[in-house]
Amino acid sequence: MDRIQTMEVFSRVAELGSFSRAAEQLNLPAATVTNAVQALEKHLGVRLLHRTTRKVTLTDEGITYLDRCTQLLTEFEDVDALFQHDQLQPRGVVRVDLPERLAHLVVIPALPEFFALYPQLRLKLTATDRFIDLIGEAVDCVVRVGPLSDSSLIARRIGSMEQINCGSRSYLERYGRPQALSDLQHHMVVNFFSSRTGRDLGWEYMADGELHFLKLQGVISVASSDAYLASCRAGLGLIQAPRFGLEELLESGEMEEVLPDFKPPPLPVSVVYAHNKHLSARVRVFVDWIAKLLAARYS
Repeated sequence: MDRIQTMEVFSRVAELGSFSRAAEQLNLPAATVTNAVQALEKHLGVRLLHRTTRKVTLTDEGITYLDRCTQLLTEFEDVDALFQHDQLQPRGVVRVDLPERLAHLVVIPALPEFFALYPQLRLKLTATDRFIDLIGEAVDCVVRVGPLSDSSLIARRIGSMEQINCGSRSYLERYGRPQALSDLQHHMVVNFFSSRTGRDLGWEYMADGELHFLKLQGVISVASSDAYLASCRAGLGLIQAPRFGLEELLESGEMEEVLPDFKPPPLPVSVVYAHNKHLSARVRVFVDWIAKLLAARYS
């Protein structure tokens, strides 16, 4: 078994946490899988896996080695794809990062359609509101909601999300409904802080075609869109958020829009990936698919 095959065997054992299940999926004898991993550990001079009768887990060295294996195996697949005439069925792993609520409400529910179209692809998906370094974290593409600053990346603009000011009914009944910007000085807000700088982003509003900022008081700052909404629903303050995902709460009356004449600007929605002259088929089909999915909602 050559080095690439051995890396593939190790990666599958690590992914499944089982030698026997890896052997079944790879259609190999169990002894062959076990011997391949043992030979790899002997060659490297480190233990990659903890083995017990119940489960198999990665050692610290195994975690590091698996990360590099995954990147190298993906690169091998991409090199092969450059010279394959039939790329109708791309294969391999696509590493994607999505904003939390967008992932939960839009993308993940639509993934069965994607896998039906591309059954040989797998996704490694993270759903956070943290700023992802595509190159440093070996992520193939991300969806970003908001202004873009890294000019070294390729951005495919899809559309935009309308934003509104809102609060929970319980909060507004307790503190009153603001009728003018000056009323906000007597209200609490839920602050959202940047994962890059650690600073609160501030309260935005448009007036006379220009963007303005207010610094308002609040008792909590979060860096997650789910935590942001949860804090508002708990009555901890007003928020500014995309109308998308709030429709049911607004219709039920649990949440109410306020100051509709002083909304923050719409948020641009973009698919972003690293500059690559030969974008691999596996990444290209996912970028095209998610761009079409999101454009249907936000263009």
